Amino acid sequence: MPVTVKLDPFFTQLWQGRDPFAEVEKIEGEVFRHVKTRRTFRFELEGRGYFAKIHHGVGWKEIFKNWLQFKQPVLGARNEFAALNLLHELGVDTMTPCAFGERGSDPARLDSFLITAELKNMTSLEDFCRDWPQHPPAFRLKLGLLTRLATMARTMHRNGMNHRDCYLCHFLADNATLGEELPHLYVIDLHRAEIRQEVPFRYLVKDVAGLFFSAMDTGISRRDLFRFMKIYAGVPHLRDTLNRDRAFWLAVDRAARKLYNKEFGKAAPEF
Repeated sequence: MPVTVKLDPFFTQLWQGRDPFAEVEKIEGEVFRHVKTRRTFRFELEGRGYFAKIHHGVGWKEIFKNWLQFKQPVLGARNEFAALNLLHELGVDTMTPCAFGERGSDPARLDSFLITAELKNMTSLEDFCRDWPQHPPAFRLKLGLLTRLATMARTMHRNGMNHRDCYLCHFLADNATLGEELPHLYVIDLHRAEIRQEVPFRYLVKDVAGLFFSAMDTGISRRDLFRFMKIYAGVPHLRDTLNRDRAFWLAVDRAARKLYNKEFGKAAPEF
């Protein structure tokens, strides 16, 4: 049976001479999600905080269902492990993988796990921006967050990676850096991320539309959207991307508004 295990020095020493798959199953902690084939929980070891995701085989029924819907099935922790390593190579802030394991040859019956170091003193952008309509942030702070977000999305997409759950709740702001010109943001929850030579148009649209949809009620302005578009496109002037990428931005707008209507049962706000 094929087995892959990658451990950092701490877990290498901790589990020396032991079966990592058995050891990770013994760990108990605060459960955040528990479904039939996946468990996500927080735990502590020797004063250090970690998050673990344990995956078990999804079964051929789930795989076929995803294929019929033209979706890439998530078979285990490998997607997220690969995405985290790529983001670290690209200089995009994200979680740090500490332990990864995968065993099995049948894609429907794989066992895998991923442990990442806990990110401390963070606030999700969804929570941070929730009160902006009533209490607008300083322009400098909003511009810094917008710039960082657009740059991160552009870097991921230009290097062949799409998130598939690209919403504000999956970007964490480092509270200690919120006074800086460019606050640090960390992208998380990458278990559905995909990596290719080039991201297909529909998945570029899905990611950016997810960001737009989740920001619609934060009090952003038309100028904020234009700033994001220019930075994401990497062009000096807004008209450059409006001319070159018109079909893309129209598709993003349609997809985001469709999401908003589906989620809230009403038309999305105008900008």
